[in-house]
Amino acid sequence: MGWFKDMYFKLLKIVGAKERQVVIKEPLSFQGNVLKNKIWYRGDPSELEQFFKQTAYCDVFKARFWASVPFRKVRKIHSGIVGIVVDRFKDIITADLNDISFGEKGDNQPLKELWDQISEDNDFAGLLGEAVAGALSAGDGAFKISLDQVSNYPIIEFYEADRVEYKYQRGRLTDIVFSTNYSYPDNKEKEYRLEETYGKGYVLYKLFDDAGGEVPLKTLPETAIYEDTAYDGDYIMGVPLIFFTSSKWKGRGKALFEGKTDDLDALDEVISQWLDAVRKGRVNRYIPEDMVPRDPNTGQLIEPNEFDNDYIAIGAVKKEGYSDKIEVVQPQISYEAYLNSYTSFLDLVLQGIISPATLGIDLKKTDNAESQREKEKITTHTRGTLVKVLCKVLPELVSKIMMTYDQMQEKAPGEYKVSVKFGEYAAPGFDAVVETVGKARTSGVMSIEKSIDEMYGDTLTEDEKAVEVKRIKIEQGIFETEEPELKTEGVKVDESEGDEPPVPNEPAGVPRAPENGK
Repeated sequence: MGWFKDMYFKLLKIVGAKERQVVIKEPLSFQGNVLKNKIWYRGDPSELEQFFKQTAYCDVFKARFWASVPFRKVRKIHSGIVGIVVDRFKDIITADLNDISFGEKGDNQPLKELWDQISEDNDFAGLLGEAVAGALSAGDGAFKISLDQVSNYPIIEFYEADRVEYKYQRGRLTDIVFSTNYSYPDNKEKEYRLEETYGKGYVLYKLFDDAGGEVPLKTLPETAIYEDTAYDGDYIMGVPLIFFTSSKWKGRGKALFEGKTDDLDALDEVISQWLDAVRKGRVNRYIPEDMVPRDPNTGQLIEPNEFDNDYIAIGAVKKEGYSDKIEVVQPQISYEAYLNSYTSFLDLVLQGIISPATLGIDLKKTDNAESQREKEKITTHTRGTLVKVLCKVLPELVSKIMMTYDQMQEKAPGEYKVSVKFGEYAAPGFDAVVETVGKARTSGVMSIEKSIDEMYGDTLTEDEKAVEVKRIKIEQGIFETEEPELKTEGVKVDESEGDEPPVPNEPAGVPRAPENGK
């Protein structure tokens, strides 16, 4: 057997695979990807068709519904689900922001009043909603703090991903570049771009023309007032807002519906085909030519349309015993098939993002209330991610705004400890709280004071809760009275220590008890 083994190893020879270079071309640049996400959010079918037709350079793009060029006219419909979901999260976040505080009341109360004035001047609630929607739809963005004569307070603005750029050094943010486009006063076709570089302690301005060349700031009257500025404080007058990090572009954010392009395209195709089937499924009338409707004034045949007088003209049949008549035919539409396709693709679009129940969509009519609450978990998870990021961004933003206000007052920037508080999402209804708290109260594991606090929370003040507790105790026959005072007037009280009463003196004439038997 030795010779066979030697021959086997001589015949067997394994050659290792050679390394081959694989070239993959990205379909869109970062700016192109941001534009795609923003067009999905805008939800205009005309813009969607134009974008996907102009960017369809490969077979994958050309095969998509929005990039297709059909032989006949086809009505393309967009579901608008992207805008609905993003706006829904914007409403949830802005409604749940309860308070922005600077610590305990007292010495910090003037800071709270000052922040309320700054917030009202900038419409901070609306700005926050705009920022959340912009970061979720475009991918990321940044808050910009600036000074202007139009306001006595710092001005807060939000720039979306296509107008902002970040510069990092060893993973640390060093600069934020904000871009603003301007048109030449005499030639609207020529555009200029102003780049504002916000760094730690400085702001730099550069103006570029449409060819990319730098030009003086005085070229435009809007930019002539700008000049490079330095200020006290080692901080950037801007804060990035990134909810989800991108795996393609390092240091940039990812849109909420990133990677859902094919699912959104398929959903729109199903809806469009469904409507096309309904339109084609209308009643068809086959009318002989002699019976076709004519214009009473000119005698010409009235052309059919798809809505009010749709018909098909046929030649007259010249047979013995046959009379021309109008035949009415209506095809059958597979509503169940279209509905199943619609629900399936809608599930694919919303997977990992939001629950259909949050949007008021009941895909399964048999779900009970408990099942609907279970579906809200994915919405709660996504909201928790957004709130976690905002709990880090908002304190930093508010602190920098207050430091900038100190700069306006020609004071050294102070240090501010800011905290934000968000409410609970999808909290149980009042009836459910009453049932839960009531069981705990009757079981004897919760006091009246604790039950009132759990039921009303922040809706009642501490004084109102105390009044409610007192009323309940009176109704239940529980009265609180003061402890009666002990009158010791004229009575000598022994204040000796110890719990045992004092031993009285021995009476006279009574011998002492013997000790040790003596």
